[in-house]
Amino acid sequence: MLKITFVCLGNICRSPMAELIFKDIIKNNKLTDKFEVLSRATSSYEIGNPIYYLASSTLRKHNISGTHIAKRISNQDLDSDFILVMDSDNYNDILKINGVDKNKVFKLCDFTSNPRDVADPWYTRDFEKAYNDILDGCTSFLQHLKNNKLI
Repeated sequence: MLKITFVCLGNICRSPMAELIFKDIIKNNKLTDKFEVLSRATSSYEIGNPIYYLASSTLRKHNISGTHIAKRISNQDLDSDFILVMDSDNYNDILKINGVDKNKVFKLCDFTSNPRDVADPWYTRDFEKAYNDILDGCTSFLQHLKNNKLI
C-alpha cells in the first residue's frame, strides 16, 4: 500500500482538493485498496477548520464529495511514500522539516507535461483553475505510478 500525502499552506483549499480528487480517481480505477491518501498543512493557520467552502463547492460541481478537517504535517506523516506539494513555497517548507526524505517530496504538477505550481485560489478566487491543475497533476501522478510499476 502506498501512502500519499498532499500538502499546501493551510490544508483548507488545494491539498484537501487534491486528496479528494485523487481518492475519486483511484475509486473510479478500482485501486482504493492500494493507497492511503491524506492531506496536510505546512502551517498551523487553519488547523481544525473544514475545507474552504469555495473549494468544497468546486468539488461538488465536479461530483466529488468528502469531508476534511485541516491538520498540520507531523513526523508520522513523513513516512509517506510520496509527499506531493502544491507549489514551490510548500516544497521549500517541507524540505526544512528535520528528518524529511527529500527523495519523497515532489510538486504535484511536476508529473504533468507542463510542470508548474498548482494555482493558488486563495487570493484569485479561481478555484476552477486550481481544480484543473490538481486534476491534471493527480491523473499524471497515477499514470507515473502505473508506468513505473509502483501499483
